[in-house]
Amino acid sequence: MENTARKIILKRLANLTVGQLRIEEGDVSMTFGDRSAASLITASMKITNRKFYQDVLFGGSIAAAETYASGYWETDDLTKLLRIFLLNQTTTKEFETGWAKCLAVLRWISYQFKRNNLQGSRKNIAQHYDLSNHFFQLFLDKNLMYSSAIFPSTESTLDEAASYKLDVICKKLALKSSDKIIEIGTGWGGFAIHAAENYGCEVVTTTISQQQYHYASQQIREKKLGTKIKLLKQDYRQLEGQYDKLVSIEMIEAVGYQYYKQFFRTCSQLLKPDGEMLMQAIVIQDQAYERAKYEIDFIKQYIFPGSCIPSVTALLDAMTKASHLRLFNLEDIGLHYAKTLRCWRQNFTSQACEIKTLGFDERFIRLWNFYFCYCEAGFSEGYLGDMQMHFVHPLAIRQKKYD
Repeated sequence: MENTARKIILKRLANLTVGQLRIEEGDVSMTFGDRSAASLITASMKITNRKFYQDVLFGGSIAAAETYASGYWETDDLTKLLRIFLLNQTTTKEFETGWAKCLAVLRWISYQFKRNNLQGSRKNIAQHYDLSNHFFQLFLDKNLMYSSAIFPSTESTLDEAASYKLDVICKKLALKSSDKIIEIGTGWGGFAIHAAENYGCEVVTTTISQQQYHYASQQIREKKLGTKIKLLKQDYRQLEGQYDKLVSIEMIEAVGYQYYKQFFRTCSQLLKPDGEMLMQAIVIQDQAYERAKYEIDFIKQYIFPGSCIPSVTALLDAMTKASHLRLFNLEDIGLHYAKTLRCWRQNFTSQACEIKTLGFDERFIRLWNFYFCYCEAGFSEGYLGDMQMHFVHPLAIRQKKYD
């Protein structure tokens, strides 16, 4: 069976047309794709366990990640390798046929138990964000912003870029000290603290992660911001009141496509008649959205259970049907995300020994390395974007100017 699987996988790889992929097995080397010296992008794979072929034949692209985590293959540049497969979508889809398609159906059935209702959301969030606060401190910036930074220059550090992104959001919303802000998705408190300290705003912010709640609570106490920041542990569907501005930074990915309308309806109700909203959202190409929302990929299976990456069209459609909001401005910062992910991965790799002391094994480390490279490849090739979407209520009529 192993030899048959190998023949089938290599036959599929022969259909690569963009980029050049070299497969090494001991003393054997095979080249696929564009063989010219001027190839757009090149990468290599070294197969260390031939069980790789059988696993990928039956498990598809998720098995490619699993076999990497198990050490069945190595590569000189994982991000480049994944970019090659993104650039060869027709060939990549061949790996999801046959037995792999049958297994995909079983994964989809199992995934239906991870829907983001009130109970499911807390469970899904806990599986990722409650791993350990110290774990995330080892690779994120000093303020623990687990979202794309914006690098104002090529020399900017991750810390500088993460803080700059927060200021970009504040300036787009023209925050002032009299503003009352509601934030959906506290994270570790980075935005709320930045807005309170630098703009004097009152911020109500909510998270459903136990670990994030404890950390943010401690930060608010230490910085003596208790009169400026109110931290809640509530689902967005349970929020009440009306606010001048609403901020949500890369939280929509955890909402689920079944709840987009409810999310926008809630946001609209939380805003005053002249209120404004800034949402930063990871998005997938519109053309890929319908397939991706039903597909259980590596990210959904191992990294973010219950997640769904929206498209711009899906978000705007939900906003239009469920709220009185309108889109005022949209900016894609996706290329900044590719660099942000590189920084996270470099920090993560340099802290591998410390991560192991937290109880995480080598397979976990390799799985997360795959996650960083997988996402970086998506943003580098434009398959994924990261949109800062500025919404306003109709009465927010003052003229706005961005620098």
